[in-house]
Amino acid sequence: MAAPKRGRSGSAQSKPWRPLGFILIAIVALTGGMFASGHNTPRLGIDLAGGTSITLRAVAEPGQESAINKTNMDTAVDIMNRRVNGLGVSEAEVQTQGNKNIIVNIPKGTNSKEARQQVGTTAKLYFRPVLATEVSGGAATATPSPSASSSASDKATDKATDKATDKSTSSSSATPSATATSQGRAVTDALKADATPSASASSKASSSASPSASSSSDDSTSKLQAQYAALDCTKKSVRATAGKGAKPTDSTVACGQNSQKQWQKYILGPAEVDGTDVKKAQAVFNTQTAAGWTVTMDFTGKGAKKFADITGKLAQNQSPQNQFAIVLDGEVVSDPYVKQALTGGNAEISGSFTQEEAQGLANMLSYGALPLSFKEDSVTTVTAALGGEQLHAGLIAGAIGLALVVLYLLVFYRGLSVIAIPSLMVSAILTYVIMSLLGPTIGFALNLPAVCGAIVAIGITADSFIVFFERIRDEIREGRSLRPAVERAWPRARRTILVSDFVSFLAAAVLFIVTVGKVQGFAFTLGLTTVLDVVVVFLFTKPLMTILARRKFFASGHKWSGLDPKALGAKPPLRRTRRPHAPVDPKEA
Repeated sequence: MAAPKRGRSGSAQSKPWRPLGFILIAIVALTGGMFASGHNTPRLGIDLAGGTSITLRAVAEPGQESAINKTNMDTAVDIMNRRVNGLGVSEAEVQTQGNKNIIVNIPKGTNSKEARQQVGTTAKLYFRPVLATEVSGGAATATPSPSASSSASDKATDKATDKATDKSTSSSSATPSATATSQGRAVTDALKADATPSASASSKASSSASPSASSSSDDSTSKLQAQYAALDCTKKSVRATAGKGAKPTDSTVACGQNSQKQWQKYILGPAEVDGTDVKKAQAVFNTQTAAGWTVTMDFTGKGAKKFADITGKLAQNQSPQNQFAIVLDGEVVSDPYVKQALTGGNAEISGSFTQEEAQGLANMLSYGALPLSFKEDSVTTVTAALGGEQLHAGLIAGAIGLALVVLYLLVFYRGLSVIAIPSLMVSAILTYVIMSLLGPTIGFALNLPAVCGAIVAIGITADSFIVFFERIRDEIREGRSLRPAVERAWPRARRTILVSDFVSFLAAAVLFIVTVGKVQGFAFTLGLTTVLDVVVVFLFTKPLMTILARRKFFASGHKWSGLDPKALGAKPPLRRTRRPHAPVDPKEA
């Protein structure tokens, strides 16, 4: 007689070590990655670590409601990041929440009042002529600057860039004292008409180039020179205060990065064009020339006239005196040069941009003209001591909840707790390791609502074990032995567990999408632990139950196993009996 074929359940029952080995390998790999990354603990949120959390809501001008869109909100986040980082803050978080809100989380040790002023105001964008510049903290190097051109001169962009570099080099060689400013920018001849030229020192060259040198007092000029000489743009704290308080009509100092990511320091003339004069700016890939990614600007009617005037003045000078600085919140974000007056109401900035750099500059130029402002919805300040107390209280609540669950399992399920408790431990290890890895990768921060979500997850995970155990007990009550009871109970338990976890995950997903702020931490943690519950039950709990069902302690229904047929009120085992034969009539025989 041929041996009966073994079904899929029999195959799964005979190889429970495979899923166990898989999940153990995954735990080892994730734990090793956690230690290798150097982030051995979950990143704590503001409410636990201490700091300031600011919720801002975007408000559009009447008739400009469409200005509140993803692109503009992302640009606002980028600018606020620059502002917060300018305060010397480390590990600050600025991110959008929903369609209209921005959350700014600033760690402890920061002036919360100053931070609120920095992130809550609209960006200020100006076009200023550059009077002088040099690499901050070291000798300058001659590097090409981006060029600004009209549409008619697009084809000459690359050659113009090379010429600008050559002129800068020749200028520095002709004037030894200008070596420190060979990469420098200077104001046009028209703006320095009344100044007295000087090549004996870069600072004197700066002051002689200043458009305000003839009109302002010697004290003002000396003060500006002193600020420029003392300016060290390599320091965050210095960059945050450079030119602070300067009016658009004043000359000032500023910092910015060149194409080699070196910090430059500048003396800038009064603002000639305001950011609100820019009607539209966008990054485009120029297919007509070899310029690559460029940034195009369209100006308003008044802006076009002002831009034509300043570029006309700048174009009369040799490099580096034909360049202007685009200044956002006091920082130079670009310093292109011009070689002709741009009178068409539009311009193009090119200079070996990558796509990301071009898009970033275009967003910054656009943001100065956006009809957006932000209103504070809430400001929460948490001291480090209070955050520590909240974390301590949360951990105590979690420990109490876990202890109660373990006690319940021991009392009602006895030996089955040998399966449930290790499953809880595996789930806890996976949750901890994944949270630690998500901190540096996606910026996940464990806040107090997230801790609450983890505590709730203990009950969700324990509920999955209970469903499985009760299904097994139901099969034993029907008179089946343990091994077939486990395999028959699993399909029904699996269906119930999946439905229950799907509902929990769906609720967490909806909560994550529709809420703003810290409640999202609760939703994220709840969703993560729900997914891990499915993983643990399928890859750890079920295989471990299959292995232990082969052990005599459980298979024989020991009274401490939690599977005692007598205690469960099981029916007598089902037995197949033969039907007796009918008597045979002797006459018929």
